[in-house]
Amino acid sequence: MHLSYVASLLTLSSFASAIPTAPQPRALPLVQSNLLRRVLLRSNLLAKSQTLEGFAYATPERNRVFGGPGHNATVNYLNDQVAALGGYYNVELQPFVELYTSGSASVEVAGADQGASLFTYSPSGNFSEPLVAVASFGCEAADYPDLAGKIALISRGSCQFGLKSALAGAAGADAAIIYNNIDEELAGTLGAPPRPEGAYVPTAGISLAAGTALKDSLAGGATVTADINVVSVMENRTTYNVIAQTSGGDPNNVLVLTAHTDSVEAGPGINDNGSGTVGILEVAIQLAKYSVNNAIRFVWVSAEEFGLLGSEFYVASLSDAEKAKIRLNLNFDMIASPNYKYGIYDGDGSTFNVSGAPGSAEAEKLFQDYFTNDAGLKYVPDSFDGRSDYAPFQDAGIPAGGLFTGAEGIKTEEEQALFGGKAGVAYDVNYHAEGDNVGNLNMDAFIQNAKAIAHAVATYGRSFASLPPRAIPRAVKRVEKEKDLTRGGRFDKYHLTE
Repeated sequence: MHLSYVASLLTLSSFASAIPTAPQPRALPLVQSNLLRRVLLRSNLLAKSQTLEGFAYATPERNRVFGGPGHNATVNYLNDQVAALGGYYNVELQPFVELYTSGSASVEVAGADQGASLFTYSPSGNFSEPLVAVASFGCEAADYPDLAGKIALISRGSCQFGLKSALAGAAGADAAIIYNNIDEELAGTLGAPPRPEGAYVPTAGISLAAGTALKDSLAGGATVTADINVVSVMENRTTYNVIAQTSGGDPNNVLVLTAHTDSVEAGPGINDNGSGTVGILEVAIQLAKYSVNNAIRFVWVSAEEFGLLGSEFYVASLSDAEKAKIRLNLNFDMIASPNYKYGIYDGDGSTFNVSGAPGSAEAEKLFQDYFTNDAGLKYVPDSFDGRSDYAPFQDAGIPAGGLFTGAEGIKTEEEQALFGGKAGVAYDVNYHAEGDNVGNLNMDAFIQNAKAIAHAVATYGRSFASLPPRAIPRAVKRVEKEKDLTRGGRFDKYHLTE
């Protein structure tokens, strides 16, 4: 079913009394981990990744941004792939509308370019006005003096970027410049408006070094005038989640796998997150050769790069009764990074002190045991920081887990000893960049993670006995954090972290 196609069901009358009974198809064998893993091939993962790249490169934008032609082609492809499996899955396209934004930003001081980047959902504006440094992290109205006719200079940290922009506007500022608090580039999202604190002002991001230099000049008594120019385009776009649940298996005990299907504007997004998209697609296709005791639901979510919008919409669409049927969510976002690590989400919180709902620790252990005992591979824990599409499930009290091979973070010497590659270099040097194409994939990491996904699907498709007794999902209030666009395929690019 394409985006413009509406399926209809044709019911056939029974002629059993008039014609011989046709032979019944042989029952499918119950899924087994080793058999499901065995049929996963690098060549299939690569071919499907090339298909996604082709969708991007067939468009003038050369990307798969949500609601654009490259992404719509991706949605149709996923729908067609699973719908062609002879009724093994019940397939649904779930439409929703979100605000899309793009544009550019520049900041100059005394003619020197400050290397600014745009905060998505920032309004346009062009101002040349004095800078005023805001107290603390600019998360409280009291941090802001009267800023009429001024531009606010604000440190990143402790609260959402959108809150900082809105509070600056409420204090009279015409624009805001947010500088990083770590030594990395800063680009982010303010979050779709409106918000209760007020309207956004034109907002740009600059580096820690640039921001510190400006703050020091102001602290020394200098008057610093900044020239800020923000050009922003916004439009509502309709986009789609693709949902496919096995026709067989207990529909009251469901494993949900998620991967986001959209890219950033810069490129085709084949690691971020074509790898997760293709990884769960190939498992879904091969699973159709087997039966399951528990229902398996694959959910390809859209608009993750704009703030987990597709997964937020999907979870919000579920009734409490439907949420209670989900025993576990497993999320896969960037599973083939070129300078990879094998990261497993820290479900028990033993490393990062942030745990998931009951069942998350057991999901972590399943992957740990698989990498150690079946694959013979090392692994490291990865933070459950709410920066990918598992976050809305966590917020709803649903246990979660997953795998991650790294984004813009830097590989350590210890990780080099475990996984090879290059220490001191980003896990994905093409993260959120034009070069995130098929050539950016590490196929060793890709196939190993795909097999780990298959192992989880086979294990839970047979039994949820390793999980604790079902708990009634209880909503968990997410801490107000920043949204930072610097990481892809993960909400860390939207950092709701400080």
